[in-house]
Amino acid sequence: MTISRAKLTTDIVLAGVFGLACLPFALLGEWADIVALLAFTAALAVRRASPGWSLGLAWGGALVQMLLLRDLQLYDVAVLGVLYSTAAHGGRLVKWLGLVSAGVGALFATGYLAVVKPLIDNAGFVGPQDTVSMVVLTLVLFVASIAVLVLSWTAGLLVRSVRDTREVRRREEAANRERELVEYRYVVEQERNRIARDMHDVVAHSLAVVIAQADGARFAAPNRPEAAVDALGTIAGVARGALGDVRLLLAELRHDEAGAPQPVLDDLDGLLDQVRAAGLDLRFSETGERLPLGTGHQIAVYRIVQEGLTNALRHGDTSEPVHLELAWDADGVTVSLVNARRADASAPESHAFRHGIPGMRERAQLTGGTLLVEAGGDATFRVTARIPAQTGRPA
Repeated sequence: MTISRAKLTTDIVLAGVFGLACLPFALLGEWADIVALLAFTAALAVRRASPGWSLGLAWGGALVQMLLLRDLQLYDVAVLGVLYSTAAHGGRLVKWLGLVSAGVGALFATGYLAVVKPLIDNAGFVGPQDTVSMVVLTLVLFVASIAVLVLSWTAGLLVRSVRDTREVRRREEAANRERELVEYRYVVEQERNRIARDMHDVVAHSLAVVIAQADGARFAAPNRPEAAVDALGTIAGVARGALGDVRLLLAELRHDEAGAPQPVLDDLDGLLDQVRAAGLDLRFSETGERLPLGTGHQIAVYRIVQEGLTNALRHGDTSEPVHLELAWDADGVTVSLVNARRADASAPESHAFRHGIPGMRERAQLTGGTLLVEAGGDATFRVTARIPAQTGRPA
């Protein structure tokens, strides 16, 4: 396992502090205690950098201690930290070796403390009562040892599980952000690809008129200057309207219209009939006097309504009515669409790229207007677009 230099330094420093704290007790014993202390200290120093080596060093210190018949020391606590690290930081093999070591270590410790050490210290035979006491003591020591050792390993496994869960969640969030970015780029690319078609449907006719009027003015200028002036006026008006529409060229993101002409406000009735036939309880109202809008502005209104109704049909609660209002005033029109959200629906911006909100916002902004998307506290989803007025140009 590769860890940062800061973490390795921290482990080494903490191991050094542990070794210094245990050193006075080791010095009261023999040289074997010093060797065991060094082994356990080294095991703690590399417990995260190399859990396998840490486990091996701990076993080495424990075997030295038992083979030389040394008593328990404070440094034996290091075994708990080593077992914890095998589960928390070790690979698959080291992790399970740590669990096996906990069981085997409990057996060794019990046999050493309950059988070997008492026999060596007493140097004589034991009676029946002493035998019963030895059995009870052995069982108690074994249960206590395996409980403490396995508990340390289990704590490490729990920490590892929490860390892995957080890492999986982090990767999922990163993948979601990447997917949203890809989807957004796809939306932008689709928008650009449709500009060519909008150029043909919206502007080509205007340019044809400009060319025809310009040719007529050129031939009429010598003999009929007043006709040439009228033609130039027509050219200026048509070109001015076409320039406004060029700034609005924006593709519809997901609607395949094949070779159909671009929709205008008069086509809204057909759109509303379609969504009603699809099962949507649509309630439409229009207030104020309708103003003449340029073709691009009319397309913007139509597309925003179309996308909003599509979202309501796909992602809203279709058992509740959908309210659509066009409010006209002297400066333009306000499109307001309100639908009920499904109980399992997320916040609007969390799935904005899938729900077409970027396309609607771009459409509104390029007309000089605005788009506001809100998730109301009353479980409603509201889309409000403001499209400024633009005088329509002659066909």
